[in-house]
Parts: sequence; structure tokens; C-alpha cells
Amino acid sequence: MCSIMGYLGKGIGLEEFKEHFDKTKSRGPDDTRIVELKSGILGFHRLSIMGLTPEGMQPFQLDDDHLICNGEIYGFEKIKKTLTDYTFQSDSDCEILLPMYRLYGTDMFAKLDAEFVLILYDAETDSFVAARDPIGIRPMYYGYDRHGVMVLASEAKNLVGLCEKIRPFPPGHYYKDGKFVCYRDMTDVAKVSEDDLETVCTNIRTKLTEGVEKRLIADAKVGFLLSGGLDSSLVCAIAQKRSDKPIKTFAIGMETDAIDLKYARQVADYIGSDHAEVYMTKEQVVTSLDELIYLLGTYDITTIRASMGMYLLCKWIHENTDIRVLLTGEISDELFGYKYTDFAPSAQEFQKESEKRIRELHMYDVLRADRCISVNALEARVPFGDLDFVEYVMAVDPEMKMNRYGIGKYLLRHAFEGDYLPHDILYRQKAAFSDAVGHSMVDDLKAYAETVYSDEAFEEKRKQYSYAQPFTKESLLYREIFEKHYPGQAEMVVDFWMPNKTWEGCDVNDPSARVLSNYGASGE
Repeated sequence: MCSIMGYLGKGIGLEEFKEHFDKTKSRGPDDTRIVELKSGILGFHRLSIMGLTPEGMQPFQLDDDHLICNGEIYGFEKIKKTLTDYTFQSDSDCEILLPMYRLYGTDMFAKLDAEFVLILYDAETDSFVAARDPIGIRPMYYGYDRHGVMVLASEAKNLVGLCEKIRPFPPGHYYKDGKFVCYRDMTDVAKVSEDDLETVCTNIRTKLTEGVEKRLIADAKVGFLLSGGLDSSLVCAIAQKRSDKPIKTFAIGMETDAIDLKYARQVADYIGSDHAEVYMTKEQVVTSLDELIYLLGTYDITTIRASMGMYLLCKWIHENTDIRVLLTGEISDELFGYKYTDFAPSAQEFQKESEKRIRELHMYDVLRADRCISVNALEARVPFGDLDFVEYVMAVDPEMKMNRYGIGKYLLRHAFEGDYLPHDILYRQKAAFSDAVGHSMVDDLKAYAETVYSDEAFEEKRKQYSYAQPFTKESLLYREIFEKHYPGQAEMVVDFWMPNKTWEGCDVNDPSARVLSNYGASGE
């Protein structure tokens, strides 16, 4: 990852800008450059992944135009060959963006196969343009300072104390001339696919494989998070088939009851990866909570629970290896369904729920992956978020995606039958990551919250919050820590991630799939 920040006007000086920008130095520890422009400031903290030479350092400049980008542009080599009027100075994928803007203007964003955020200064008009990828895999937030100037930054923590109200930059949009314009909506299905089941599964296998392959390209070393669940296991299996030496996989679990460590080991042994296991303790979980919520910038229960293991694992990878890029298994559930979507009353409702989850991904699972990985000076890549893959799966007939097969995510499982994974792994019931690292972790967090608040104190304190009101002692604990670091910014998150309470069987008071009646043997 890298960190970017832009001050789109005149008001503050370089020193104040740098004070706020340096809060995300860990995203880009390799180099820093801040440039003062005619009407603003751009800052870039670099994590060197592509184009490792000094020439790949940003901001990039074309005449008096400047650009900063935290992104990965897939297939940039082909685009580069079409930009014949420009002499490239580096091997950085992001260097193509300024000459593309000269050629296409804001139409360029819809042409990119990328996960990115960027801020561009157009010297001719003395104005700024900003944009974010259609899923929101790369983060960006904005607000207005005391001078009324718009400020953009990779994380909300850059804007705390600078902007009164902090908001996430909407995915799939660009900002120009004071307006946000949607250039691509991944939930907008123009036409439902008429492909039959076998064709759908063939296309799923082909497109996901391509999504993994393009994310293996890096000038820095690549590793893989392997939980032992279906999604991360498939990413690892595909990658290992494309590698002539063992890939490096990493798993984490509680010392006592880590469900998935044994499954991760089983997958690693089967595909032949170089596998490492990391253990965490109850003490680590409790003592890391304040730090974790600060780095995440959320109070959401599911996100915090599921981030604990990922954060501690990425911390270990950073401290013990030379890996710089990590592939993960996020964004499969939003496309193929959760345990609770088994309760969807109709195919139309299933699709509506999938659309909602895709639109909100940047506040939950994608946020978790970005922060846990980037705070440890690593880069996250998410093959299930490949734009071509997401667009295709969203267009698959929702009747086919619903659980009519006795097991969820059947299309994905059926697509990879063969020698990718052991059959027992491929058709194993899902266990939520926050549970899979050890049921006791969630139980420990709940128990800790019980020691912090009496019943009376809980009722009194929760009423202080009208927006996303805490409803358990655990949720109140998280909210109070969040408010300490991000005072008054709760609306950055749309609400608690919870199953759809309007569906029969889903009106529960905890986001964990463990509380659902269909959880069954998922955790065994």
C-alpha cells in the first residue's frame, strides 16, 4: 500500500499538512514526498511494489500537471504501448495515468482494470480531480477544513482534527468541479446472464483464475493469507498451480481452539505450499483492542472481531519475513452468499442483499483487509474483487446463486472440482473467520466487556449515542474506543454489519454465523 493526501486549495501550511499526513506513514515507509502547488498540496508516502527505482516515486509530473495514486493498474503494459507521445521514466504502473488523462480526461476511469485511489492536479484549469476504484478496495476519505477547503486522504485518521465531518469517498466515482460523478456501478446489472450451470461454473473458474494470475505480478515478494476456508484456499490453490516453486502461506489461530489451523495445514500440505502457523493469546487480543480500533477506524462488531487475527498475523509477517504483498480471500461472500442468505425469501431478495453488500464492502471486509495489511507496511490484493469477475457473478441468475444444493456457494465449489483442493475442504461448511481463529476469541472479548460495564452503566452509556446505538456491552466497548480516536465520526460507517433482520431466522442480536440455526457443523 501507499498513503496519499491532497489539500485542494489554500489555507494551511506545509507543516500542518505534514503533521496530519504522517499519521499514515506506516502505509508507505519507503519514501515521502510533499509538493506545494499553485492552489494546493499533494503528499505521497511510498511502499515500493512496482517500479522499485527512484524514478517510480510520486507525485508524477507531466508539464505542470501532478498526480498521486495508491493503486495497482492491471494490464498497464498494454496501455503503455498506446501512449506513444509520452516518454516513460519508470516501470511504475501508475505512471500511465497522467498521459491517459491528457488523452481521455475523466473517461479514463471507466477504462481502468485497477484497484486505486488518485488525486490529480490539472494545471491548465488550476483544479483537482480525484477518483476511487469501483469496489473501494483502496481507501480514501474526504472532508472540509476550517477554511472550507476540501481535504482528501487515504485514511480517516489523517483528517481527524483537521475536518469537522469525515466521509468515505464513494467507490466508482470521480470528483471534479465540486461534484461526485459515478463512472461505474458494480451492482448495476444490465442483463441477467442466460448461461446454464456448467457454463457459469466454467466462467467462474476461468475468470477467478485470471484474477489471481494478474495479482501475482509484482517487483516485491508475494505471500498468501490462508484461513483454511473455501475462499482463501482457492486463491492459494490457483496461485500454487501457476508457480514453479512453493508459494508462502500464513495462518493464525488461538492457542486453545483454532478451528481453521488444521484445515489450513491440510490445504498447505495438499497444494505443497511453504506454510507458517502463528498463534495468538487471550492477553494479546485484549491488549491489542485499542490499537486495533484506532488503525481500523470503525466500531463495527464483525469487522473488529475478524480483524484481530488478521492484524496480528500481518504484524508477524512484517516482523519475520520479507513479504511485501499479500493475496486474500475477501469479497466471495458478498457475491455467492453468507450463511444467513440461506434464509433469503426469494432470488430477488438474494440479489438485492448482494447488491447492498457490494456497495458497502468498503466499510467492512475491504476496510479490514486494507487496514490490517497496510498498517504493517504490506499491500493487499483481492482476486475475488477482480472487476471482470464481480461483473460476471453479479449478472448470474440469482436463482442459480441461492442455496438450492444443500450447501452454500455451490457454484464456486462446483467450479473448482478436480485437483485444486481436497474434497473435504472444497465442500466444508463455512466458519466465520472471527470464529475460525478460535471460538474463545469472541467469547474472551464478550467476557472482557462484561468486566468493563455493569448492567446499569451499560444502559446509561449506550443512550448517549443516537446513531448506530450500541446494543451489547461488547458493542459499547468498541464504540467508546472509537469515539476516543474518531470523535463524532460514527457516520463514516453506515451501521452495524448484521444479517438481514427482516428475513425469518435472521432477527438475531449478534453478527456471528454461530447464532444462526443453520450453522450446523461449520465450526468442527
